[in-house]
Amino acid sequence: MKIAVALSGGVDSSVAAYLLKREGHDLFALFMRNWEEKDTHGRCLSEKEYEDVVRVCEILDIPYYAVNLAQDYWDLVFTHFLKGIRLGHTPNPDILCNREIKFKVFYEKARALGADALATGHYCRSEEGKLLKGVDNSKDQSYFLYTIKENILKNVLFPLGDRLKTDVRKLAYEAGLPVFNKRDSTGICFIGPRNFKNFLQNYIPQKPGHFENLEGEVMGSHEGACYYTIGQRKGIGIGGDGPAWFVAKKEIKRNVVTLVQGNDHPALFSRELFATDLSWVNHFSPDFPYPCKAKIRYRQQDEPCNIKSVAGGKVHVVFPKPMRAITPHQSIVFYQGNTCLGGALITEAGREVTPLQEEP
Repeated sequence: MKIAVALSGGVDSSVAAYLLKREGHDLFALFMRNWEEKDTHGRCLSEKEYEDVVRVCEILDIPYYAVNLAQDYWDLVFTHFLKGIRLGHTPNPDILCNREIKFKVFYEKARALGADALATGHYCRSEEGKLLKGVDNSKDQSYFLYTIKENILKNVLFPLGDRLKTDVRKLAYEAGLPVFNKRDSTGICFIGPRNFKNFLQNYIPQKPGHFENLEGEVMGSHEGACYYTIGQRKGIGIGGDGPAWFVAKKEIKRNVVTLVQGNDHPALFSRELFATDLSWVNHFSPDFPYPCKAKIRYRQQDEPCNIKSVAGGKVHVVFPKPMRAITPHQSIVFYQGNTCLGGALITEAGREVTPLQEEP
């Protein structure tokens, strides 16, 4: 089988290529250029990653190619990301990138180059068109892949799905791969280690407004409501006595950010949410209400929930216990055991159920 390996220059994708090479597959590496910003020295940031790709491929003795998808990324991911931010949402561009770029445009490039399958360094598994969690619970990335359909999954390999991250670094060291101790990338790929608000201000002008408490009293000023997200504590800049302040609500038209005091304030919690753009991995037609588990952000344990209804494109989900900081345009992803069923895009938290009161 001829396999295209999505090589990013990091340790995970490099070890995925190493494992497939060790198994004797016919491999070639593909590197995606998605962002063309230059550093302070005028050098394209992606060149640093590509240099690591070249070093790894020469050690493994596999051919490598680079494909420039920067325009596709701008049109299909980044413009939607900016639009969501302007509307007051907190979009997840990594999920959109997987759907529109990595497992569509990039996947099609790999197939056009003769690949029978695409392999990536994601920590998850695929079996007979089903998407399963990775064995390493701390690294499982199925949350980001729920929009991938069964017909694509059948031609995708996840060599790291049954391995722990610690074992992956050990394998990289033993194989002599120069990226064995390279730091993992965190956050949104095109932002990197920079301040999120400072980055956004390059594209969305400041629009000064007020912080208010629940009583409507002005607590201070901000540079634009769109720069904040529900549940946020850092970067608010309001001190005083008592617990820290957190973002509970944003009103984009008024340009007001509502704050509450304390990480466990009831206004931060809700037991229900509404979502749209429901996407099942497989041909799945459950009866409603449907009990399962879900997570409303990546770094969260699966929580029991009940999908009450799906009507008119709107999904209604209720949790037995209150969920903190349900955030518009983050994804809720559904699970049954280790199987990722699919997910949807959160539109709003419900307020019909008393917060902090658990259902029997």
